[in-house]
Amino acid sequence: MTHVNKERIAVLFDSCCDVPKHIAEQYHMYVLPLKIVYKDGEYLDGVDITPQEVYDRLKTEIPSTSLPGGEIFTQVLDQIKADGYEKVIAITLSSGLSGTNNMLHLIASDYEGLEIFILDTKNIAIAAGFHAIQAARYLEQGYSFIQIQEQLLKDVNKSKVFFVVETLEYLQKGGRIGLVASLFGNALNLKPVISCNEEGVYYTVAKVRGRKQSISRVMELALKYAESHQKINLAVCHGGAPDVVGEVEAYMKEHLPNHEVFVHGQISPVLGVHTGPGLIGIGIEILDED
Repeated sequence: MTHVNKERIAVLFDSCCDVPKHIAEQYHMYVLPLKIVYKDGEYLDGVDITPQEVYDRLKTEIPSTSLPGGEIFTQVLDQIKADGYEKVIAITLSSGLSGTNNMLHLIASDYEGLEIFILDTKNIAIAAGFHAIQAARYLEQGYSFIQIQEQLLKDVNKSKVFFVVETLEYLQKGGRIGLVASLFGNALNLKPVISCNEEGVYYTVAKVRGRKQSISRVMELALKYAESHQKINLAVCHGGAPDVVGEVEAYMKEHLPNHEVFVHGQISPVLGVHTGPGLIGIGIEILDED
């Protein structure tokens, strides 16, 4: 990849962007891990704790999550510089859901030796991560630092994730409920299909009764979002729901064979803390030119 990377540009993303490890390694991308805080200690997201460990422990303790410490930000930037890069494309989850974007701006403004562009994706999970993947692909295609920035800013409103959770309890406890009304939930077995709005805050796209129907609606909404587009990126992710995700994957791949990148797997441990077990999510990024 370095043969086209004349400007020595590195791509950095935070761990809530859910870029799979093999893709991050393929493009030599850098990850900024958020933190999970239990009574007995802190863990780095996806580094020393797995999603499954989070779900297994939820019965006894719901941990809190926090931003990476300033020293972690600085360490990652130091590593990028030591590896010979001069510029950074940094991709973060929505500033409406986390302070990561803001903190990176603060640290980058004082950091010497790297030119850093920071993208607020106004999104979560792979809908944010697709921008990091695309940044790496644009770099591979020979885009300049400025061209990548311009393209990413155009791409921001072309990526969306639709997801359902088993219960709203964890979103409520984590204070991440956004515009999702949490009152109507459990009594009527209503399952909201959730996405991020233009401000990057959770909102209810649809209200559906029952687990099975809610998963069907997620697939329906994702297909509708992708329809009539020639080129897309597709993701099917789950949080502690391996029993149902296979069917969803097969259905989406069959109905959207025109995907360029396909991503699947578990969401990050930090996201698992906020959503609880049972999440099914589908991410779509539209790649057609306007």
